[in-house]
Amino acid sequence: MIEELFQIERDAYKDSIIHRIDARVKIAIAFAAIIALVAVPYSTMIYTVGVIFFFFFCILWTCTRLSFGTFLRRVLAIVPLWGVIIFFQIFLKNKYYTEYDVLFSLPFGISIYAQSIEFAFILLVKFIICISFIILLSSTTKMHDMLEGAARMGLPAEFALALGMMIRYLFVFGYMFRKINETLQTRCFDAFDHRLPYPYRLRQLGYTLGTMFIRSYEQGERVYTSMLCRGYGRDSYLFVERKPLKGGEWAFLFISMVFIIAVPLAVWLSSFRLL
Repeated sequence: MIEELFQIERDAYKDSIIHRIDARVKIAIAFAAIIALVAVPYSTMIYTVGVIFFFFFCILWTCTRLSFGTFLRRVLAIVPLWGVIIFFQIFLKNKYYTEYDVLFSLPFGISIYAQSIEFAFILLVKFIICISFIILLSSTTKMHDMLEGAARMGLPAEFALALGMMIRYLFVFGYMFRKINETLQTRCFDAFDHRLPYPYRLRQLGYTLGTMFIRSYEQGERVYTSMLCRGYGRDSYLFVERKPLKGGEWAFLFISMVFIIAVPLAVWLSSFRLL
């Protein structure tokens, strides 16, 4: 997971048409796509909207010159977070259906419903498309550029400063983890080696986590002292230079916004007419 964090930032430093677009444009497009998908009613029309949105995402991802294998790895890395939520939907009743047809009856009074499976698939489509646009944003935008773009869009200075420090310490924490992990590997320690006693492995992992937190705390104290020496205080803020969007960026943003808004409306109107 830590190595994937560094790889995402390395991918953001690559060069392509999408990489060169201002961070504000990419942030606006990603948020607009997510809001549009969330606003789509829980019905089968999400399949049509999802296919069109995913096709739009594939065009943008192709322009990034990044492999689709990279995209699939990052989607699968998030499966434990959202896959469990979607899986348990097949056992639950929700407010979007009035009648339920039992497909399978399991012990302890557990049943699998056809409508719940349909609802789970609808959630799956929404999750995949939303996560895809987030991966596109993070893989083509440097974290510092993303922070500056959010600040230019009106993010409060206090939040910008706090997020900037969090981003910096996130990578510091990652470097510490990598260094400690390499040290353990040179000593031939493997936490998943079953030849070692379980209490010993657990104790060593506890020592490792404790060492990381202590080093992070000490590093934070040193950095905070340095910041005070350089004039940091309660009135400090992150300086963000004004940067107007170019004509091409305005055009790309306008076309993307019209597309994101028009597709769900067109699909909804067509399904309404069929009814």
